[in-house]
Amino acid sequence: MNEIIKKNGITFGIILGLFSVLITTAIYAIDLNLFTSWWIGGVAIVIPIIIGVVLVSKTKKQLNGILVFKDAFTVYFIAALIGSFIAKIYEYVLFNFIDPQAKETIKEITIKYTTEVMEKFGAPASAVNEAMQKAAETDNYSLSNIFFGFTLGLVFHAIFGLILAAIFKSKSNEGL
Repeated sequence: MNEIIKKNGITFGIILGLFSVLITTAIYAIDLNLFTSWWIGGVAIVIPIIIGVVLVSKTKKQLNGILVFKDAFTVYFIAALIGSFIAKIYEYVLFNFIDPQAKETIKEITIKYTTEVMEKFGAPASAVNEAMQKAAETDNYSLSNIFFGFTLGLVFHAIFGLILAAIFKSKSNEGL
């Protein structure tokens, strides 16, 4: 593997992971209700996209403008893998060892928010009750659910990475 791709993937992966840790810590410290905020979720999606674009663009520039599809995807996916791993490990430690009560508070906030949204959209009471019962029984920060979220996140990162690689790959008339 090219050293530039490996170095950039690792460096930007750590940046993505630290960004996630910073966002999670800020929300935790400011107000747990922000975990259900749509605009925080939007920021948490947009910033990594911007970081990914900067990563692939920088890598292409460092490779003298020649970046094949595989390398563009690889550098992004390495960063996404490392960043996601750091973020999920932090969430697991924070909500299971540092402050387990916070995960219960977040669960209550989420149940209340979900109930309001379902009722606003006219969901039948039986569906609302069933969803709330299931939510109450679920530990979103258990090791299995953290791993599931990590895996699902990697699927979305892979799809975005494929799109990003297609956009930034060198044109075929450059011999690639």
